[in-house]
Amino acid sequence: MGIVAGLDSSPDFTRIVVCDADTGAVLRQGYAPHPVDGAEGTRPSDIDPQAWLLSLGEAAGGGLLEGVQAIGVSAQQNAVVPLDSQGNTVRPAMVGGDKRAQVAAADLIDALGGRQAWAQAVGSVPQAAHPVTKLRWLNKTEPDNALRTAVLMQAHDWLVWQLLGRPVRRTTDRGGASGTGYWSAATGGYRPDLVELALGHQAMLPEVIGPAEAAGTTPEGLLISAGTGETMAAAFGLGIGLGDAVVSLGASGSVMAVHGEALVDQSGMITSLADATGMHLPVVTTLNAVRALRGTAELLGLPDLESLSELAMKSTPGSHGLVLLPYLEGERTPNLPHTAGTLTGLRRESMRAEHLARAAFEGMLCGLADALDVLRGRGVDVRRIFLLGAAAELPAVQAAAPSLFGAQVVVPQPADYAALGAARQAAWALGVTQGTLDRRNPPLWQGAAAQVLDPGEDLAVGQAVRQQYMSVREQTHPNAFRS
Repeated sequence: MGIVAGLDSSPDFTRIVVCDADTGAVLRQGYAPHPVDGAEGTRPSDIDPQAWLLSLGEAAGGGLLEGVQAIGVSAQQNAVVPLDSQGNTVRPAMVGGDKRAQVAAADLIDALGGRQAWAQAVGSVPQAAHPVTKLRWLNKTEPDNALRTAVLMQAHDWLVWQLLGRPVRRTTDRGGASGTGYWSAATGGYRPDLVELALGHQAMLPEVIGPAEAAGTTPEGLLISAGTGETMAAAFGLGIGLGDAVVSLGASGSVMAVHGEALVDQSGMITSLADATGMHLPVVTTLNAVRALRGTAELLGLPDLESLSELAMKSTPGSHGLVLLPYLEGERTPNLPHTAGTLTGLRRESMRAEHLARAAFEGMLCGLADALDVLRGRGVDVRRIFLLGAAAELPAVQAAAPSLFGAQVVVPQPADYAALGAARQAAWALGVTQGTLDRRNPPLWQGAAAQVLDPGEDLAVGQAVRQQYMSVREQTHPNAFRS
């Protein structure tokens, strides 16, 4: 088929991989940081989208894209690019988990009639990061800019549109659209009334095209695929399918799995996203993951997580009865926004540093297992779990995760999975255009190189540790998962 490229425009940098369209083998790579204004070490909430183009141009330098026939674009989610009727930016793009919009999120929830009404409408409840919430903030805080806003785009939509030379037709994909707060994965349609509720008036929205469709072709003949959000691109790059879940270990945590239908969750714990293949990607997040480990390391005077892991390995499963509920920043799963963490089981024999270290790892993983159970409880099949994030490499995580999750755990080697997913999407669109692939089946690329961990004989021990954790959680926060 030829050569394709995948471009991932993250919050901080642009990464490009050039791949063989048939096998997915990486042939070349490019990288460039985004030019950033503002204080050192801070990430502004407002970004001029031109910075993304400058970074893209630098990453693609040196003939990186020579011979490439198709490009896929992955980009940071939750970024809103408001354009006027001429296609010019009304103001800088609003990106990330914009704390300015927290009041607007509560305002929007009330305006539609509560969390259940939002879950029913679009499969998610507005939070500060959601594009729909940022539109409400814009309407209330910058009414003149809100009034001038005629077109709404996200980061990957805008980059695709720019690569195609700013055509009249503007497109997006199901994955990106499902994170806006004004498109429903369940119905496959926009909710223009929610745009109006947030922005104060209607705006033009990009056409949602299919996973294997091309957004267009450049004058030079370069095919541009639909593009998608980073989460969906990474899932596609990993090659996950039905029966697979991804547990991401950041400061906070997330659990997502491929499912055949959209899930409407009245509690708001499940965010119902679409994936990059035509399936669905329900997501459950926790506010506390690696931050619980870092807090414990600081408490014990340890310099890093590797030292905490080494210490934890000197303890045994169950941490001699110590149980940490790691709700250090409140918690979203279960919904306990104003609570604090809890340490129980203190006895003379358990008051040792290694047992506290082990309890931190077990508490973090049990919290994520709770999130997995939210999905399992709604009929999502989870037989294999991909564990992502730097903490996934820690021996204490790898020793405990399979038995606590009750499933095979796969730890992929670090790679640019979002860029690889974008490249795979480009190969799919190219194959459909050439008649060598059909719209229902993406190209079969070699899966991620990974370490595979099975619970084996440790399963019963892990489930006992999990039961110990759940008993403490239920005693401390009765019916937390039924509220």
